[in-house]
Amino acid sequence: MITEHAELPIIPGREEEFEAAFAAAKHIIASSPGFGGLTLSRNLERPSTYLLSVQWGTLDDHETGFRKSPAYQDWTAALHHFYSPAARVEHYEVVATA
Repeated sequence: MITEHAELPIIPGREEEFEAAFAAAKHIIASSPGFGGLTLSRNLERPSTYLLSVQWGTLDDHETGFRKSPAYQDWTAALHHFYSPAARVEHYEVVATA
């Protein structure tokens, strides 16, 4: 299992619109093979910045299975016009727990 962290800088003043669009679009990513769940969090110090954390079975599930699928085009059309600048996406794997 890996975790995708995407920092989403939303155009100021469009936060509520983004949250509504995200709620309507989350089914797109949730139906992708390898999807294991997600959380969307809003930054308290920078309220126009969100953190999307998505659990994937493998890195390939995200990078190839989702990002190269027709569903990704729908995801992009629904959400990417809210980002300025572009989202920053990184992948993590657990190396320790407590």
